[in-house]
Amino acid sequence: MSRLFKRTKILATIGPVVNSQEALHEMVKSGVNGYRLNFSHGNYEERDQQIKWIREAAAAEGKSVAILQDLQGPKIRFGMIKDNHYDIKTGDRLILDYAVEEHDGSNKLPVQYNLAEKAKVDEIIYLFDGRVRTKVVDIASKTAIEVEALNDGYIMSKKGINLPDTDFGGDIFTEKDMADIEYGVSRDFDYVAMSFIQSADDIRKLRQILVSHGSTAQIIAKIETKKAIESKEVMEEIVQETDGIMVARGDLAIEAGNEIVPIVQLWLTRMCRQYSKLCIVATQMLGSMVENPEPTRAEVSDVANAVMQGTDVVMLSDETTNGKYPLEAVREMRNIILYTQANTGVRALKEEPHSKFATLDALASSAVMLADKTDADVLVCETMSGATAVNVATLRPALPIIAVTDNQRVANQLSLTYATSSFVRPFSPTYGPDLIAELKQADYFKDSEGDDILAVVISGRKRGPAGGSDTIQLRRI
Repeated sequence: MSRLFKRTKILATIGPVVNSQEALHEMVKSGVNGYRLNFSHGNYEERDQQIKWIREAAAAEGKSVAILQDLQGPKIRFGMIKDNHYDIKTGDRLILDYAVEEHDGSNKLPVQYNLAEKAKVDEIIYLFDGRVRTKVVDIASKTAIEVEALNDGYIMSKKGINLPDTDFGGDIFTEKDMADIEYGVSRDFDYVAMSFIQSADDIRKLRQILVSHGSTAQIIAKIETKKAIESKEVMEEIVQETDGIMVARGDLAIEAGNEIVPIVQLWLTRMCRQYSKLCIVATQMLGSMVENPEPTRAEVSDVANAVMQGTDVVMLSDETTNGKYPLEAVREMRNIILYTQANTGVRALKEEPHSKFATLDALASSAVMLADKTDADVLVCETMSGATAVNVATLRPALPIIAVTDNQRVANQLSLTYATSSFVRPFSPTYGPDLIAELKQADYFKDSEGDDILAVVISGRKRGPAGGSDTIQLRRI
């Protein structure tokens, strides 16, 4: 028996085109496992409403659904540009001034960050998310820099500015981020994504902030700067320090070059699997579906490749925020995942995965091996912290993983873990087998046709700290 299930998960970004209870519910039904709330846009009142809708959709479908708070970070943007358009010609000199509040049509352009404190002469700066390339020619004042345009183009209000050569020296938390973190802690987000990570120290700082607020949210490090990928050693240290990685391919391509993105994605996916960390591949996966009802063949290959590499999650951005076909994009992504996993396996790692729980690594490996040898139907993880299910999923088994916990936060976080369906039930010594019996009765395993379910159950004999599982059972239910 092998119930048709989606092992690679889908994370969808909420935006104007899906900003309703009906749309969010329908997307959960169609395969969305988690929602990303982009804190570069929107206000807290809108977020409160969206959180309520997501939790209601999850409850209606009997599923756990993750909510990820994506902090803006030092994403530097223009302020409001007069008439929302300013033309630029090669050789033009522009003043990017933090002190300018209102653009008057001149070459003095308002920016939302004091670049004079960080930028240096001769550094390259990209305007409008890479459309206009400029070079710093002068630090014009305490609040302004002067740049020279290296190509023709234009800019618009609130568009992004990238500084691939600039070292922010660990200064990646803005006042807005701090306010957003305080809001997020009060709303119990499952994940917090940190933008423009440059080193593992950035993650440590965020961890301290979250702990000081009593938050158990897990940290997702967005890899989108040159500094974060300057060596495999830097990337590996970031992976080991964080709870998960988002390969943010859009800004990464601008900062470091298009050609590096596929290789960095491959390296990071492998590292996440090696260290039992969540991996999210993001940006432009089905980008053409913003305007078209069908993806390109290249986009289908892109999603399929991420599935074959063994990523936990593939993400939709513009497709579900501003696209004309958001629901179709979710369904298309689900179809690609299902077909790919049905016809090929995940690429093997050269080394055995290892997490911070050595005993649990061995136990997870034994459970997966036992399931394979006995032709089991399902792997069941009884877990308090989620570590048991994460370590089993790290091995990328082709079986469903059913995680049961008495902690809703843990269940929500596991909803993005590879091949894992998570359920909340009151703790008991047999709540894993009991859940499988309950799911079988509810026809969850639709193609079992009344046959017994053979389950490998991994758990601990008593409740304890994370990674404390020590027991494997083979149960026929």
